[in-house]
Amino acid sequence: MGTGVPASEQTSCAKGDPQASCPENGTEAVQVTDCPIPEDSQPQHEQGYSSPEDSGQLMASYEGKAKGYQVPPFGWRICLAHEFAEKRKPFNANDISLSNLMKHLGMGLSSQCVCAGEDRRYTSKSCRWSARVPCAAGTGVCVGTLHSTTPSIPEPGLSISCLARTSPSPAARSHPSCPMTTSSLPVGVFVWDVENEGDEALEVSIMFSMRNGLGGEDDAAGGLWNEPFCLERDGETVRGLLLHHPTPPNPYTMAVAARLSADTTVTHLTAFDPDSAGQRVWQDLLLDGQLDSLAGKSLPSQKGVGIAGAVCVSGKLPPRGRHRFEFSLAWDMPRIMFGAKGQVYYRRYTRFFGPDGDAAPALSHYALSHYADWEEKISAWQSPVLEDRSLPAWYKSALFNELYFLADGGTVWLEVPEDCLPEELAGGMGQLRPLLREYGRFAYLEGQEYRMYNTYDVHFYASFALVMLWPKLELSLQYDMALATLREDLTQRRFLMSGITAPVKRRNVIPHDVGDPDDEPWLRVNAYEIHDTGDWKDLNLKFVLQVYRDYHLTGDQCFLRDMWPVCLAVMESEMKFDKDHDGLIENGGYADQTYDGWVTTGPSAYCGGLWLAAVAVMVQMAALCGAQEARNKFSSILSRGQEAYDRLLWNGRYYNYDCSSQPQSYSIMSDQCAGQWFLRASGLGEGDSEVFPTQQVVRALQTIFEFNVQAFAGGVMGAVNGMRPHGVPDTSSVQSDEVWVGVVYGLAATMIQEGLTWEGFRTAEGCYRTVWERLGLAFQTPEAYCQRRVFRSLAYMRPLSIWAMQLALQQQQHRKASGPISRRGTGPCTRPKQGPEAATAKPSPE
Repeated sequence: MGTGVPASEQTSCAKGDPQASCPENGTEAVQVTDCPIPEDSQPQHEQGYSSPEDSGQLMASYEGKAKGYQVPPFGWRICLAHEFAEKRKPFNANDISLSNLMKHLGMGLSSQCVCAGEDRRYTSKSCRWSARVPCAAGTGVCVGTLHSTTPSIPEPGLSISCLARTSPSPAARSHPSCPMTTSSLPVGVFVWDVENEGDEALEVSIMFSMRNGLGGEDDAAGGLWNEPFCLERDGETVRGLLLHHPTPPNPYTMAVAARLSADTTVTHLTAFDPDSAGQRVWQDLLLDGQLDSLAGKSLPSQKGVGIAGAVCVSGKLPPRGRHRFEFSLAWDMPRIMFGAKGQVYYRRYTRFFGPDGDAAPALSHYALSHYADWEEKISAWQSPVLEDRSLPAWYKSALFNELYFLADGGTVWLEVPEDCLPEELAGGMGQLRPLLREYGRFAYLEGQEYRMYNTYDVHFYASFALVMLWPKLELSLQYDMALATLREDLTQRRFLMSGITAPVKRRNVIPHDVGDPDDEPWLRVNAYEIHDTGDWKDLNLKFVLQVYRDYHLTGDQCFLRDMWPVCLAVMESEMKFDKDHDGLIENGGYADQTYDGWVTTGPSAYCGGLWLAAVAVMVQMAALCGAQEARNKFSSILSRGQEAYDRLLWNGRYYNYDCSSQPQSYSIMSDQCAGQWFLRASGLGEGDSEVFPTQQVVRALQTIFEFNVQAFAGGVMGAVNGMRPHGVPDTSSVQSDEVWVGVVYGLAATMIQEGLTWEGFRTAEGCYRTVWERLGLAFQTPEAYCQRRVFRSLAYMRPLSIWAMQLALQQQQHRKASGPISRRGTGPCTRPKQGPEAATAKPSPE
């Protein structure tokens, strides 16, 4: 979507940021200066790498240079000021200073590496360790839920590396006792491997410091306090600090902890001022490599004064010896209320660790005791992809790393109170209540700048990640959407684009979203105020298509039967858009679909294709549910609609954008085959279930590749949304000349499904390299960017659609095992026998 947040709420970048242009009028797009891909031979120690001046930057590019795009002030990230610091002895501490020890760094994990010898002193540059990107002062890799870095230590003979573990994601489904326990835990583990490669014994200390709170208004009132803890259980001892933040309405406790072993000592500093220069902390650490470890609670912080604490692990390394230093960070906020402060919810993990707000020590102990098992599960999950030599490295990175948004997208996973499931609506869905009670309620934002939960037209693309990795959460989300569909909210609202006043929510129409976290999600839906989405043409269709795809991938027949009446209801609502009764719906002459800034009139490639695919799915569901009358009805509609779609939109090379009298009617839309994409993902769309002639689909995809990909930006930036048939981007709207990353990944999946595997990977690679390399937007993939390097809406839901590529590859492998089916090679490196046509202007079909 294009306009999810008013301009007044858009985040502007720092005026002095050399990487971004910040117009005075605060427009929501940010323009980035040219960022060429560095050569592999570029020295890693050159000026600009990991400098102290960069330490306030949140992000670094993949090659290490600062790309400090800032977190939105209203962003839903947990912002933590924290650092790791390292020292070794013997040392000479004269003149050593640490000016940036306690600087607030947002999400970035930071390491300050200081090494000194008997007759020499070494102080490294501020070597950030970030859970979001690799550290530059050394080597780093970040894949899925394992994040590693090797900071550069200038002292010969000492090497340090860190691997961060978070709880295993889909691997947790194989947990022997409780399949979804670990995935919900608010905890991470940071493991430092330290090796003494020299001939003298060393004593090494690593300190983890943490600010209590976010450093903002919630801290200003004071009353925050810290205390040490020690938990011994099952032969494992964990020591650390609890950072209590009792501010209502959502109080929480963080725990910084470390595992005590026979070879290590764990000490702590209960409280210090995080806004000071840090001399007290540094002098304490330099004195003997340990912290003072005073017993008892700290005094509550005063109004306007911050408070922080630190935990230190120390160990003696013999010559050629090595130690492992294990830290954890847990945050226990069991009880939450959204902005309206109405309903109280408890987070999913409270089912296993209790709702009383005292779980931080147990979470820390559990994480430090079980992370090795997590590693095994993560490895077992990722290895089939990582070890597949036919897959390019960029794809492996994108596939796992785009999953960041499922955790960092303002995500909530909640227990479902019994009284929030209305009997009059839930009664017809037999599995709704037990499934929501067992697996909880899941929501994630459309984007960190577009604050709406479970935006459904976008989830249509992103949902592949959820259904392939956490299928029960996808079904839970679908039940929530079905409940919202059966409700209505007749409150009148004036919509911003048209000025028309209409009800917030009509019955039997899929909502745009399940609400705003600043209000009361699920109770009040449709936070989106730009258009009246009750008149949108794609939402109902996307529900039907997702229901059948979810059934196809899960095999859950109870789910299908529960959803069947809802699908009937929304398709009945959709039929009013077929005004001439030719079996094909018409768009309304405004931006009435997910491209909410791109006007569509009459029958269109996008919505018409979704409509035919949804009708075809209804035929299949009717057969499965024994509804012969409905099957006959939808079969008749499908037959008439196919004829109309082909007659009105197919021009011999692709499907026209729409049927208006405007020049853009003939534009080549990259997303024109979305209906076919979902049919093939659902095991349909070919043979007896063919809806769109295969030859036409392949021809359309080849045209898209030739024009939208190859003829756009030299073929290295993915597929532009709209391309004119004479070879220039469609500039008729603010969205037609954008590249939407999630749409491109879906397009690539469609190409793979149709045997155009090389073209699919080539198309998707352009997006990955633009976002992750040229723009330096790793772990904050935007919704859109343009050829002139303007991007919009950082950290967005839709790019999770890359998992549709993985599904297409898996289905391709399955078909290959069953017999030869591909017109081309199935590997991504298999090029066409004849390369794609040159990206030159072609005669217009007009």
